Amino acid sequence: MKTGTVIVVKDLVIRVEFSQDMPEIGEILEVQNKEKSLLLVESLVSDTVANCINLRSSKNIQKAMPVNIMGKGIEIPVGDQVIGRIFNALGEPLDGKEPLSDDVPKRNILTLAKKSTSFTVSKPEVLETGIKVIDFFTPFVKGRKTGVIGGAGVGKTVLTMELIHNIARSGNGLSFFAGVGERVREGHELYETLVDYDLLKNACMLFGQMNENPAQRSLVAIAAAAMAEYFRDEQKKDILFFADNMYRFVQAKNELATIMDQIPSEGGYQPTLFSDVKILQDRLSSNENGSITSMQTIYVPADDLSDPAVQAISHELDSTIVLSRKVAEQGIRPAVDLSLTTSSLLSPDIVGEEHYELSVKVQAVLQKYEQLKGIIAIIGESELSPADRAEYAKAIKLIQYFTQNMFVTEKLTGLEGEYFTRKDTLVGISEIINK
Repeated sequence: MKTGTVIVVKDLVIRVEFSQDMPEIGEILEVQNKEKSLLLVESLVSDTVANCINLRSSKNIQKAMPVNIMGKGIEIPVGDQVIGRIFNALGEPLDGKEPLSDDVPKRNILTLAKKSTSFTVSKPEVLETGIKVIDFFTPFVKGRKTGVIGGAGVGKTVLTMELIHNIARSGNGLSFFAGVGERVREGHELYETLVDYDLLKNACMLFGQMNENPAQRSLVAIAAAAMAEYFRDEQKKDILFFADNMYRFVQAKNELATIMDQIPSEGGYQPTLFSDVKILQDRLSSNENGSITSMQTIYVPADDLSDPAVQAISHELDSTIVLSRKVAEQGIRPAVDLSLTTSSLLSPDIVGEEHYELSVKVQAVLQKYEQLKGIIAIIGESELSPADRAEYAKAIKLIQYFTQNMFVTEKLTGLEGEYFTRKDTLVGISEIINK
């Protein structure tokens, strides 16, 4: 077996020297200590030295220890046995259930799926979510990407859980959930929600929560994408892919870049920010075999929507749902900022003429509302013209109309969850707008 020797130990970075053949980037190395610590080759420093990442934060790696080249990368299990299970970024079960059988197929998470050469785009298929504000402003279209953007505590995870509940309960296709750098408590809550609503039978979960090192946090979304690709390509399934939180993926990559002594970009993030995001997002795509429809949450540091990482992720999305702290403080749930929420999918070809024309009218009313708010704060609503008062009242009715009780918060609020068909939503909005 090909071997090397540890020459530098610095936090998670382990530098290994080889006298003969070098490993490839993305290959796994095994340190010959009691733990059999695993290293991932991150880069090649020279013809004889490799920079590696300590995947499990092992404390028992010392200089001069021998290292074996395993001849493979990080491999995760795929196939029917993984459905209903929970894994970490290395493909190890976390749910305490029976271990997977030895004959389960595996897939290298860094191996990209073959690109389609004959894929033709079919007519867009709108998936109903049952959530009024999403179905109207950011239609959930099969094979496309939607993002939920917001600061801490404004309801990103709750909205994601509600979407999983409403869309996945149809039983069509498979759902994959990647928990990236979020609280461990949120992972437990999601798992219990899926169990309570009998949704785990059509789902698979992968977690690299905030208690894990940045190596595992950065790899878990990639592992989930690789697993989703397998079911799309080999079993020709339509996949629902949920990621919470994409900002934590960038943050983990940034931590690794700092440890590797890479010079940060002007915004303070890793120099590979754009390519890190692009490589992952490109894997969440559709081909002639099936589709991957993704819903991603994006944490906004300090509620700054202009943050470079938030912008890099947003540019990859077809629709962005912006959650606002100001809206949340008014008691509106979901706390969607209607003026900042946008979608490139809101066109007559996709949603139909009626839906599109209504959306134009609603946006006009909401823009008028934003203009009138400043005036009312100075002179009061009574000083407005009758026409402006009518428009202002109409806007308030619309904002209140988009509030909705969630199924996944029934136990907390005591309020029964609500599901609205897209047709019902359009009828309700039309009644308000055309009064």
